[in-house]
Order: sequence, then C-alpha cells, then structure tokens
Amino acid sequence: MSVVAGFIGSLRRTWAMVVKEFIQLRRDRMTFGLMIAVPLIQLILFGYAIDTDPRNLPTAVLARDASVQARSFLAGMEATGYFDIVRRVESEAEIDRLILSGEILFAVEIPAGFGRDLVRGERPQILVVADAADPTATGGAIAALRRLSGGVLARDLAGPLSGLRQGEPPFELVVHPRYNPAGETSLNIVPGLIGTILTLTMIIFTALAVTREIERGTMENLLAMPIRPVEVMLGKIAPYILVGALQFALILAAARLLFGVPVEGSAVLLIAFTTLFIVANLSVGYTFSTVAQTQLQAMQMAMLFFLPSLLLSGFMFPFLGMPGWAQWIGEVFPLTHFLRIVRGIMLKGAGFADLSREVAALGLFTLAAMAVAVARFRQTLD
Repeated sequence: MSVVAGFIGSLRRTWAMVVKEFIQLRRDRMTFGLMIAVPLIQLILFGYAIDTDPRNLPTAVLARDASVQARSFLAGMEATGYFDIVRRVESEAEIDRLILSGEILFAVEIPAGFGRDLVRGERPQILVVADAADPTATGGAIAALRRLSGGVLARDLAGPLSGLRQGEPPFELVVHPRYNPAGETSLNIVPGLIGTILTLTMIIFTALAVTREIERGTMENLLAMPIRPVEVMLGKIAPYILVGALQFALILAAARLLFGVPVEGSAVLLIAFTTLFIVANLSVGYTFSTVAQTQLQAMQMAMLFFLPSLLLSGFMFPFLGMPGWAQWIGEVFPLTHFLRIVRGIMLKGAGFADLSREVAALGLFTLAAMAVAVARFRQTLD
C-alpha cells in the first residue's frame, strides 16, 4: 500500500507542476503567441511565397529591326513565361544602366536588317544580356531561351522560305551573362551573408540591451539619471556599431581571401551603406528590447523578425519568384535592400546613382525604427 500511495503522491505532484506550467504559459501571452506565430509564418512562406523558378522576369528590348520575324521572336520569348518585356530602349548605354541598377534582369538586342538577313539564310545574331549575379533567378530563363528554335518563326517561314525551318535555327542566339558568367553560387551567397549575419547578431545584441537591465535590477538606476531617451538609445547602440563594423571586416576579408569574391565598386560606399544597415538593425533590436519583458521574449521577437527577413529578402530564394503580396512584405525589411546594395557594389561595381532607391528605402526604415525605439523608451520611462 505504501508503494501505491507513494506512486499516487508522485502523480499528484507531477500534475500540480503541469498545471503550474500551463498557468504560467497562459500569463506569458507574448511567448505563447510567438510559439504559435513562428510555425504559421514558416508554413505560409514556404507554402505560398517560395518559388525557385521565377517567371515574368523584367526584360528590356533594343529593336533595331521592325520586321515580322523580329516581332515573332519577341512574342516567342514572352510565350515561354520567363520574360516580361517592360521597357523599349534606344541604346546599349541604357541597357547597361538598367541592368546595373537592377531594374531589369534581361535585355534583348535585335540587329538592324535582322529580317532581311534571316530570309537570305545568313543566320543573323540576336544578343541577349542577362544579369547573372543571382544564377538561381536567371538560370531557368536562360535555359528556356536556349531551347528557342526556328519554331518561333514557323508562321513567317512559309512557302518559299519553308526550307529555313529545316536543320539548325535560322538565327544565332548569343547569351552574355554578366557579373557571374560562370554561375558560381559563392559569388551570390557570400555577399548576402554579410547582410544575414549582421541582421541576426545586431538585432539579438540590442534586443537584450534593455531587458538585461530590467532583469538585473539596474534599470531603476538608469531611469533615475538625468539622461534623455535619445541619449540612452545612442549610448546603447554605439558600442554595437563598432562590433558590427568588426564583423563586416572579418566577413569581407574571408569573402575575398577564401572565396575570391571581388569588390568591383567603391569600398567607401560599401562601408557607408553597411554602417547605415547596421544602425537600422540596431534600432529594430532596441525597439524589441523596450517591448519585451524578459530576455527570452526579446530573443523570440528577434527571431520572429529575422525569419521572414531571411526568406523574403532574396537571399535564399529568388525575390522575383515570390507572389506580389510577398514581394510587398519583403520590401519592408532592410535586408532586402541591403542585399541589392552589397551585391550591386561588390559584383557589378554599381555607384550611388544606381543604388539610390535602395539607399533611400534603407534610410527611411532606419529613421522610422529609431523614432519608434525612442517613443517606446519614453513609455518605459513613464
């Protein structure tokens, strides 16, 4: 009987602990909400937003020939589903500018006299310029392009011209992949790692800043000091800017020495924009630290921000492969714009004018995040 009584007593004590944990979990609503939100976000993003074979890629056309055959070729390109002709340009310089700024991923140049030379059987060349900085985004489109044959001109090559449909295509397709012609994955991934590592570490460092003060009981001393919220925030953030700069230097050195990733553009611009990106993430982390009650909650909020940033920024999956609503969400995160900046400078040699839109978006996000952080800390003071 004593053994049975002891077992029953053990069950009761265990049940009491279970009930206690459920009560504590119910009171900690933020942690419980994050436990539900994280798997839901993963399910939605992986189920609806991720596509490794993007379609309808922005394409520009430089048509020096207006023949029926030229129009049929362009129609055949669009019919593959990979190309969306969004611009008609007048010069090669305009193509260079659009590709450098990331406004287009492909450009097609049809030479003058294309239709005439094709009818003569001279196999004229069609030049296709591709932004191959991200091989995953353009690989499927380039493969579809290479499969195009004389079949796209079947209606135009009838009657006396039907002989041109036999054998090899009546035109030659020349594809020039720029910035990463060999399709090396490391040239795309390693620059992106600068952004992802800085995002994770900077947010976590500062997300723990205020909550650590609260848990250690030193917040009361801080609040008693004659110091303004902005001054507290800057004092908390400044040391981590130096830490972020050190991380950036280490990653950049490893990228150059271990993987041979070039820095084609200005190193000064790269350092300046990276500093802006570091401040943006530190501001987000500081905001989290003013909302969270414990360091565990701060860590969970940091991960909740980092996960969609990683998936929707274009680091792991092609940005243009996502549906419109996912791209809109992705544009909110600073990592999305920083990836375009760091890849543009390191791989393409882009300048400030080419990246002005991304820099402006990153700057606006930083100002908004700092304003929210200061406002939240004022509420903490009250």
